[in-house]
Amino acid sequence: MRSVFEDEAKLDVNYLPPHLPHREAQLRSLRNFFSFVLERPYEMARNVLLVGGIGSGKTALSQRFGVDIEEEARRKGLRIKYVHINCQECRGSLFLILWRVMRAFHPNFPRRGFSAEEVLGMVLDVLDDRNAYLIVTLDELEALIRKGGTVAVYTLTRIQEERMGAPRRLSLIGILRDVRWLDRLEESARSTLQRNIIHLPKYTGRELLDIVRYRANLALRDGVIGNEVIEMITDMATESGDARYALDLLWRAGKYADESFSPVILAEHVRRAAVLVYPMTRVSDIDHFPRHAKLFLLAISRFLRQSQAVYASMGEVEEMYGVICEEYGERPHGHTQLWKYVRDFADSGILTIKASGRGFRGKTTLISLPRIPAEHLEKDLVLRLGA
Repeated sequence: MRSVFEDEAKLDVNYLPPHLPHREAQLRSLRNFFSFVLERPYEMARNVLLVGGIGSGKTALSQRFGVDIEEEARRKGLRIKYVHINCQECRGSLFLILWRVMRAFHPNFPRRGFSAEEVLGMVLDVLDDRNAYLIVTLDELEALIRKGGTVAVYTLTRIQEERMGAPRRLSLIGILRDVRWLDRLEESARSTLQRNIIHLPKYTGRELLDIVRYRANLALRDGVIGNEVIEMITDMATESGDARYALDLLWRAGKYADESFSPVILAEHVRRAAVLVYPMTRVSDIDHFPRHAKLFLLAISRFLRQSQAVYASMGEVEEMYGVICEEYGERPHGHTQLWKYVRDFADSGILTIKASGRGFRGKTTLISLPRIPAEHLEKDLVLRLGA
């Protein structure tokens, strides 16, 4: 059985795609801020902040800019280097950050024997010797602010003020989840960072749908995933607006498809993936619901398992519920009470609901289990309900 993947590396967190859907405007802004580098590279230095939540594309945006500007500089015969440093990986240490920058020029540069200020001076000396310009991205800048505070940030952002008359060699891009981290800095350091800020809003559902489709086309074989399953993944990520979460779900669902020798990615594979990406819905939370609520939830899980559908309509589940009540010797409850169970389960995060759209006659409620495999839930409810 062939894998559903054409190239699963295209879904890796470190993969940099050639195109960043719905971040074109922010990429243009970043290029505009640094347009001088390609025109008058040694006359100016600039510090820019990228601010946005988890999975908003900050890292990819900065790296895409870095690759592009290095390539354009080569075409123009300019020596411009981009270096991306994760401050959290450096434990917020200014010395380790600068040591990694120095290793971009001298891979065997020793880790001991110098202070952070000395290493920074050496970096500038290397740039002078090579007549080069450096753009450093400080990803997860929160770690440096937390550990180094005003002194560390001031050292980096104001170093060239001590080089009166010398060519400008260094610009910085900082990446933060929340701009309020700047409030921890004294004005002397804060003022150098808050002048040029690019905000990355969380992705909308429509934008996430485009991103998941784009990456699926890059990573998966043709025909292995349907639109409904892509929409399911998108729906699960829409609340957070987190593209990283959506892509992780897609990758893990593909791995489960391969593991089960399935030629396509099914809704159940996505549900299994969601258990690992987010903590699994605690089935013990269901205990406080009445017996018929559990019977109705059993109907939902059984229908979704048997149909392999992403969503079940209210009518489809009510029909299955009638069959299950007959199995258990129970008299079915009416629609009004069942609707109340649906709302209670949705409020508890056990299932999700949305209004039907195209492809359905009239209006109905669509029910899905995004956080737990239907098969797992069905087996657990059968045990809880007894024979």
